[in-house]
Amino acid sequence: MSGLKSLFKQTFIYGLATVLPRMLSFLLVPLYTTKGVLSSVAEYGKVSVIFSYFVLFNVVLAYGMETAFFRFFNKEDDKDKVIGTSTISLIVTSLGFFILALIFQNNIASFIDIDAKYINLVIWILLLDALVIIPFAWLRATQKPMRYAIIKILNVAINLGLNIFFLMFLKGLTTDHAFLSSIYKPNFEVSYIFIANLVASAVTLLLMSSFYAKIKYVFNSALWKTMMRYAFPVLIAGVAFSINETFDRILLKQLLPADIAETDIGMYSACYKIALFMTLFATAYRLGIEPFFFSHAKSDNPQKNYAKILEFFVAFGAVILLTVVVFADVLKPIIVRSEAYWEAMWVVPIILIANFCLGIYHNLSVWYKITDKTKFGAYISIVGALVTLVINYIFIETYSYKASAVATLAAYAVMMGLSYYLGRKYYPIPYNLKKISVYLVGSMGLSILSFYQFRGNYIIGVSMLIVFLGIVYFSEKNEIKRVLKIK
Repeated sequence: MSGLKSLFKQTFIYGLATVLPRMLSFLLVPLYTTKGVLSSVAEYGKVSVIFSYFVLFNVVLAYGMETAFFRFFNKEDDKDKVIGTSTISLIVTSLGFFILALIFQNNIASFIDIDAKYINLVIWILLLDALVIIPFAWLRATQKPMRYAIIKILNVAINLGLNIFFLMFLKGLTTDHAFLSSIYKPNFEVSYIFIANLVASAVTLLLMSSFYAKIKYVFNSALWKTMMRYAFPVLIAGVAFSINETFDRILLKQLLPADIAETDIGMYSACYKIALFMTLFATAYRLGIEPFFFSHAKSDNPQKNYAKILEFFVAFGAVILLTVVVFADVLKPIIVRSEAYWEAMWVVPIILIANFCLGIYHNLSVWYKITDKTKFGAYISIVGALVTLVINYIFIETYSYKASAVATLAAYAVMMGLSYYLGRKYYPIPYNLKKISVYLVGSMGLSILSFYQFRGNYIIGVSMLIVFLGIVYFSEKNEIKRVLKIK
């Protein structure tokens, strides 16, 4: 159980590094959806589409090297060789992308249908973010979660602060300050959003620059080829994941009539954020368990710990799912400020359940990472991406963002099922399926019933939540006490 205690300690700190920055970033949603900040719902839709491309290109520029770094850092005796090889690789590819993207920025803008004035900012942000991938991975691999957390939190705090300054205060201060008057431009809100992001990314790289000053720049071509063979399936899986996560916004823009596309994207993206609570939990958990998976792979009977990890994840995730669904309409005016966005509230339970399935998939994925069968992760992700694309292409024109929400759920559910099925064959783990099924099916069923049949009836909704909490507590109290060593 000491391994589990270490996991929960790291998960808590990485949770702070993820949850607090995301919660600060979360404040951007009510900022953007407040009347008068952005000119229309469609403007928020435009921002959402650009950030969808961010997700895709961030994956491509990382090309699985972060996961490969973790694997070989724990596997190789010469740590400096792993650090140097992966760092040099990412520096070269990032700068190569940067130069080519600057040369062809107008062609890129035309191809992806994004205003050219935003592309230059996007290219710089992508470069800066790529250059901190290995430094952040090194902090996690060497178990320096506090430094990791502080820098991550500072990044989003700067981003948030500048967003608030540019969108809320800059215009009002221009009459009294000549310098501020010189940097203010009317109808420049979307650009200000990306300028804030750029400054935050630049400060982050500056804070991580000590990593580049102290490492040994040793490049081992044989190791690099081995790492790339490991990383390539991770890249394919990452691209497929980005399709599942954000490509629906791009497809909505392409497949819906131009006069409603960005408005629907804006509504969908804003209400999607209410599901962020599940995403935060799943992400923090993943950041904690990934180093744990690799570092404990050679311990005695690691499968037992892996099984317990999934059980705890499902138990806590089920409580989060039902809680957010029951109180979705309470959270709604706090997070999404303008009623112009609320039409898309229908998607909230669907996206929450989808992200719950994704979190379970990340826990199940231990089998192919530990056994170096990362190609299966790529295969599974490709299947999920195909599900996403097919459902969106067939149904978007009729059902708009509702089709996108259902496609996300279907994709992650299929991936979860495939990973479990294949894991049983290649790396059997004794999961407590009976207990996990009760938590998963119970929370999903109660969530759907609460939102779509008894929405707004808090007597029924809260009663469901209390009963479910009781079930989880009495089922897990002994295990929790054992982990925490409470007598």
